[in-house]
Amino acid sequence: MKATTKLSFVIYSLLFMLSSSAFAQTYKVLSPDGLTYLDVKLADGKLSYSAGYRTVVKAKKKGAKADTLDIPVLLDSPLGVYTNVGDFSKDLTLKEAIRPEGTIKHSYRLRQGKQSEINNEENGLKLVLTTPQRRNGGVIMTVQFAVFNNNIAYRYRFLQGGETGAIVINGEASGFRLPTDATAFICPQSHAMIGWKRTKPSYEEGYIWDEPITTRSNYGHGWTFPCLFRIPSSPTPANATAGQKSSTTPSKGSVRGGFPAATDSWLLISETGVTSNYCGTHLSDATPDGLFTIAFPMEGENNGFGSTGAQLGLANSKTSANDEMTGYTPWRTLTFGPSLKPIVETTIAWDVVEPLYEPSIDYQGSRNTWSWIMWQDASINYDDQIKYIDLAAALGWEGCLIDGGWYEHIGREGMEKLFAYCKQKGVRPWVWYNSNGGWNDAPQCARQAMHNSIVRKKEMKWLHDHGVAGIKVDFFAGDKQETMRVYEGLFSDANDYGIQVICHGCTLPRGWERLYPNYCSSEAVLASENLYFSQDFCEMEARHACLHPFVRNTTASMEYGGTVLQKRLHKDPDKGNTRRTSDVFELATAIAFQSSGQNFALTPRNLTEQPQFEIDFMKQVPTTWDETRFIDGYPGKYVIMARRHADHWYLIAMNAGPAAKTVTIDTTVLDGFPIKNTTLLTDGPDGKTPQQSVPKFDKRGRLTLTIQPQCAAVLY
Repeated sequence: MKATTKLSFVIYSLLFMLSSSAFAQTYKVLSPDGLTYLDVKLADGKLSYSAGYRTVVKAKKKGAKADTLDIPVLLDSPLGVYTNVGDFSKDLTLKEAIRPEGTIKHSYRLRQGKQSEINNEENGLKLVLTTPQRRNGGVIMTVQFAVFNNNIAYRYRFLQGGETGAIVINGEASGFRLPTDATAFICPQSHAMIGWKRTKPSYEEGYIWDEPITTRSNYGHGWTFPCLFRIPSSPTPANATAGQKSSTTPSKGSVRGGFPAATDSWLLISETGVTSNYCGTHLSDATPDGLFTIAFPMEGENNGFGSTGAQLGLANSKTSANDEMTGYTPWRTLTFGPSLKPIVETTIAWDVVEPLYEPSIDYQGSRNTWSWIMWQDASINYDDQIKYIDLAAALGWEGCLIDGGWYEHIGREGMEKLFAYCKQKGVRPWVWYNSNGGWNDAPQCARQAMHNSIVRKKEMKWLHDHGVAGIKVDFFAGDKQETMRVYEGLFSDANDYGIQVICHGCTLPRGWERLYPNYCSSEAVLASENLYFSQDFCEMEARHACLHPFVRNTTASMEYGGTVLQKRLHKDPDKGNTRRTSDVFELATAIAFQSSGQNFALTPRNLTEQPQFEIDFMKQVPTTWDETRFIDGYPGKYVIMARRHADHWYLIAMNAGPAAKTVTIDTTVLDGFPIKNTTLLTDGPDGKTPQQSVPKFDKRGRLTLTIQPQCAAVLY
């Protein structure tokens, strides 16, 4: 080769490398503690991201510097949005990359969550992007990333750059690519308008447990949020150094590097900040290479009415003072780490949202009696409700829920008498409603009272005037934006009258505890009513109870209706399905399941049939928490965790396994845990004899217990 030819080749190679690098713009963001990382890349007009956590590997030689290694959790995943004015997943050009100066602080109080005083920090990044102007009417897209310790959130925003002032979001390219050896604890999205009286989807399907992520969902519509994944340890760090390289070439989506991580990694994916401005979404089924993408509602939801996409106004700060709230999609959230602790303790669902209105009163937590769960439809009569109001008064509880059918079988005049009796007994009533406008066939009354603002406000004035504390609204219509507008209008109108709201037969709440101050909790899970309906569900109760603290209850309050103390699930003591869990296991669910408004399954019989110490525990158990701490566990097998209310800790250890489990609980991880003044509840060596005792801690504040199958221990 001639010298000039060689020189031309070298120049060409350099130009090629420079031009290639121009098409790959990369950004790294670290969390405030430096241990969570986000990588964002714009290459060939397409935006993608990946994420993971850092671990420190001790130096092999004395005096040598320790090495920091990146452990990937989310592999290179696409970003972008499909709109009616253009495709914002390709042909993207970066206009600006903005990094806030210093960390962004989030300090707030959350009345009805798993932690009350929250102080978190994030490091952020915002990318401003355009596509060719001739196709999109001048619309500008931004992508905002927030990187917390163990948590990442991102959302899109659309800005007005021309005459276009509103767009329709038809779908998203937003994805989550996982290693293909990961396993999943996820719940399938059902068909629309199926199930009892065409009330689905209502997030009440059965989970898959630790199965491959490529498992196909039952109905073919993907998986509902939140979604939990286990990523097995394997030879995989992203930044292996010399001498630590993998001996094999990684295949896309399947391998994470070149030497073993210390432990499995865990990843929780969800979304938050869904209001009337967008639809709720879920995850698609995974592709063979491990990619989940954002899936929008189905056409048939809401009885086929309303778009499956989202109508979005564009922000233009020059014309409207309210534009600072305009043009945003919801946040998509990732929580991850080398253990389940960040998953159970995360507050990301509330960290990145702000209240939409002020509370009209000082809302409080509520423990409610509830006749329907054990005595069913026949109990919705005046005399039986008197018994449950008396039960609430005897327990010192705040409320009593009067369930569906009251409109027919008690009537408004009878209800007003019950409201007056509640006031006399120091108990505040809660009242059930059917959400029905035109989206289900459920016959339970009261119907057509909550479906639009005009009738709703009239109904709420009546409730307010008679001292009603809250409502439980059932049978919603899916995840379309039309349905999200129903939720938001319901919460806002209820706040005007000082009324709290529980949702049932509904979608997952997405940051609602903070967005809507009078919002209480939602079902969105196969709840305790299934114990009454199915013996098979009774057989699985312990397993479900040891799953929800890791998945469903991590990102939102869960209205489950637990703590069943009757052995047979029926008004008649000799009829109904048989409960398999122990009494103390059921007491532990009052701690495991977080909801500021708890409709417990206790009945009048429990006052005389259960040991007095069980009733004493239920008399004082709180429903609002100042702190939540994960100690140990595995989804669906066992859980050891603690919650603090004021200066009082409640610690539980629940065993769903088929064999006895011996655990050693180290209470020193809980600040202020009173080992010298603590009560222990167990089920006895046989697992069948509930007993109360004084625990015997060792000098280091540790307690060793053997817990029988489907049994538990409670320390308080």
